[in-house]
Amino acid sequence: MKFSYAMLPDHPLDEALTTIELADDLGFYACYATDETWHKDLWVLFAAAASRTNSIRFGPSVSPVLLREPSHLAQALATLDELSGGRAEAALSCGNAGLLEQYRIPLKGQKPLSRTKEALHVVRTLLDEGTITFDGEFFSYDGLFTFARPVQERLPLKLGAMRGPLSFEAAGEFSDGCHHALSYTREAYEYMVRHLTIGAERAGKDVSSLDIGAWVVFATSMDGDAAREAARSMVGIYASAMPDDQLRRNGVDPEELRPAIEAIRAGDLARGIELTSPEVTERLSVSGTPAECAEKIKTQLAAAGVNHTICAVTDRTLVRAFTGRHLPQVPGAAEQLRLIHDHIMPAFA
Repeated sequence: MKFSYAMLPDHPLDEALTTIELADDLGFYACYATDETWHKDLWVLFAAAASRTNSIRFGPSVSPVLLREPSHLAQALATLDELSGGRAEAALSCGNAGLLEQYRIPLKGQKPLSRTKEALHVVRTLLDEGTITFDGEFFSYDGLFTFARPVQERLPLKLGAMRGPLSFEAAGEFSDGCHHALSYTREAYEYMVRHLTIGAERAGKDVSSLDIGAWVVFATSMDGDAAREAARSMVGIYASAMPDDQLRRNGVDPEELRPAIEAIRAGDLARGIELTSPEVTERLSVSGTPAECAEKIKTQLAAAGVNHTICAVTDRTLVRAFTGRHLPQVPGAAEQLRLIHDHIMPAFA
């Protein structure tokens, strides 16, 4: 089991860089960030972090191909790969529906999976060959080239997916793995792995060779209740992006969560948090003491075939930035990374 740190780059930049350095020292596989206008720019942040770290990998999880033109994404990845000495990678998706709405880009009619697969082909071709001539449904190029070249022989490209099954199958067939966001049950991950396997077998690949990633809302503390309260502040915000069928695979009746989601979408975060029950928080996060978190990862994620836990660490700074709630008893990101290293990673060594 690999462990990675997923950050929403909203902390002060000095603090973010120091935390990334710590994650590198502690042996985390990668540091990922969301490639969204809502947050500070991950590419600038990771370029700065590259010279201050030795082994941790960097990249977007995810980068939205409806907003970031894939040839520009390939250019940025190749540049980051050279800066970091071969430590860049990426997960691609069509994008966050809520963010796309603010750009007045409706997902309906965009053929999101077809567009993402085509973008994946463009990025892969430019990274591998440095040039592309292509006449696609969404992207077309005539002899486009770039001098931005990756250091790695094959820079890993994965797909981000939530709904399935076709997106999971596409990840298995065409990419180097899947980062499945916001699922927490063995049932949900067995569903993902089953369809990832179908795609991998179509391409003649062994599914176990792929990066099978679980991107999870995560909070840990020796005070388990404090960690769960931090997660409760964020669960509804994230759940508002989950399709109904994904909620059901995670043991949540969509109607149970509907009032909280409606409040959040209306901008009433305080009411949304109030309506997010401790029971829903337990089902839609990995939160609690390190021992409780390790047990959930073991029984719900690893048991289903997940080989990469991507911890979207929810700390007091993030909670305050998103919700205005002040939870001083919740550990900061650096302290939570140490707890993961000291108490959770050894259970999977």
